[in-house]
Amino acid sequence: MSGKKSPRETTLTEEAYQKLRWDIVSGTLAAGSPLRLDNLKQRYGLGYSPLREALNRLHSERLVMSVALRGFTVAPLSLTEMWDAVDTRIHIEAEALRRAIEFGDDDWETGVISAFHGLSLKARKLEQMDAPPMDEMKALEDRHHRFHHALISACRSNWLLDFSDKLYVETERYRFPVLGGPLARPSRDLTQEHHEIMEAAIARDAEKAISLLCRHYRRTGETLSARYEQDKQPAATAVGA
Repeated sequence: MSGKKSPRETTLTEEAYQKLRWDIVSGTLAAGSPLRLDNLKQRYGLGYSPLREALNRLHSERLVMSVALRGFTVAPLSLTEMWDAVDTRIHIEAEALRRAIEFGDDDWETGVISAFHGLSLKARKLEQMDAPPMDEMKALEDRHHRFHHALISACRSNWLLDFSDKLYVETERYRFPVLGGPLARPSRDLTQEHHEIMEAAIARDAEKAISLLCRHYRRTGETLSARYEQDKQPAATAVGA
């Protein structure tokens, strides 16, 4: 019998993965909490097989831990892990951005500009809300990811893009507001920071674009570190780096 999965099985596994991933990133499933298959089956209305495959995939991405005799748990959060992810992301995306600026064509420029416009529109909308609903915050995060992906999309390296996506998710957990908390107002003009990065990139000024991108990520790390020390828990800050 062939071990190849049917299209339906593939779809169910992807559904399980996306739902689990979002609940971990958003804090709905708190760091350190157990991920028991019976509970997950009831929560998501999915079978054991797609849930196991999703958990194994998330384990490979370090969002989930496997504990002997205890099964899976949501990976813990720590400043050491956060800075490891931030610093590695800087190294990966600096090289990817350098290559994208070298190889990017008119379509790449158009994609970067379009992604920035979509992000700025959504950010402006949420700024008018006292407590943005979760679906709006997710939409902002989706557009934010689209912008940063667009910047490096022309790098001609699937490895760099894959590593970048994994590191994005890891840092996303620290940026996203804690469960039930409002979207914290940033002390920085994040839209302006994104705009400056975009302008430098499409002007083909690689050194300036890379410098701005690295500073953007490090400032977010510093903000999160300060909030973590203050609250002694994963900090809530604006979705924007």
